[in-house]
Amino acid sequence: MALARRNRNNMDIWPGFVDALATLLMVIIFLLLIFVISQVFLNDALVGRDKALDKLNLQVSELADMLKLERASSADLRNQVSDLSSELRASLAKRADLEAQLKSLSGENEGLKKELEASEGALAVVSADLEDAYKTIEANKETIEAQLGQLALLENQIEALKALKEELESEAASKLAQADEEVVAARAEAALLNQQLKALAAQIEELNNILAASELKDAEQQAQIEALGKRLNKALASKVQELSKYRSEFFGRLREILGNRRGVQIVNDRFVFQSEVLFTSGSADLGPAGEEQLSRLATTLLDISRDIPEKLNWVLQVEGHTDAQPISTAQFPSNWELSAARAISVVKFLRSQGLPAKHLSAVGYGEFQPLDPRDDEIAYRRNRRIELKLTQR
Repeated sequence: MALARRNRNNMDIWPGFVDALATLLMVIIFLLLIFVISQVFLNDALVGRDKALDKLNLQVSELADMLKLERASSADLRNQVSDLSSELRASLAKRADLEAQLKSLSGENEGLKKELEASEGALAVVSADLEDAYKTIEANKETIEAQLGQLALLENQIEALKALKEELESEAASKLAQADEEVVAARAEAALLNQQLKALAAQIEELNNILAASELKDAEQQAQIEALGKRLNKALASKVQELSKYRSEFFGRLREILGNRRGVQIVNDRFVFQSEVLFTSGSADLGPAGEEQLSRLATTLLDISRDIPEKLNWVLQVEGHTDAQPISTAQFPSNWELSAARAISVVKFLRSQGLPAKHLSAVGYGEFQPLDPRDDEIAYRRNRRIELKLTQR
């Protein structure tokens, strides 16, 4: 009986233990399920945040490129305004010199006028002396007549009076001749001064004409500059608009062909290849995958170039960029050589695909125009790139 009771008690405990284990296992499975679901949601949130961060980085890069273009355009306009300002300052300086010459000649004119007034004063003094001499002669003549009336009574004084008369007449003649000479000299000097005044007036008139012509020429040049500026802006706008049509078509077709590939993107008016797509690390030799990408690009550009007018002097500019990590090999002493060699390799390949050499150019910027200024591997990968830009000379 005791054995049967123990067996019955054992049979009653085991189902409860199994139920407890099953319940514990279900709780653990439920907790694991909650943990897995939370990890899935957390992973989706992190992926969404990374995508948003990449999109923001791409927008910042596009804004930086647009800002560089605007700064370059502003610098060109400042240079043109500086050149026009220099020409205007030169014209104003020339005008100031002419005005200074005019003032100098006016001063000389005033000096000549003063000299003429002084000469006229001397002439007036001479004329006064001459009148005094005439008065003296008249007085002496009256004395002679009185003495002649008394000739009968004063015969003894006739010879003396005759001598006095001759002496007075000689002296008067001498003074008269001297006065005549001074009058002639004064008149000659006055005539010379009049001629100089006329010449000076002619020079002043000529300078006024030159100054008026210079002001008129400045106004005409200013009008021509404004007209040329308007024509130049209109022509540039026309050329840019005409090229923009083909640029849009070019980048639109490239976006359809290559836009969804990894390491290839279109930013505004530039087509950007990450260097890993075209080259191996530290090399300027195109790989098979890079040649395939560039071959499609060359085919697209060849199709579009047939529609571009000959008068539109377009060029596909290939720009090589590296990261900030230094390189020093026998073939590439620095990143300058590496970036330039990669750009030249792309140009040579496009040339081999049939693109005209006159529409291709290559330039290397080394590490000095980064897209991402940070110092980490992500920034290095973004900055190692080849950029293609359709523009015109």
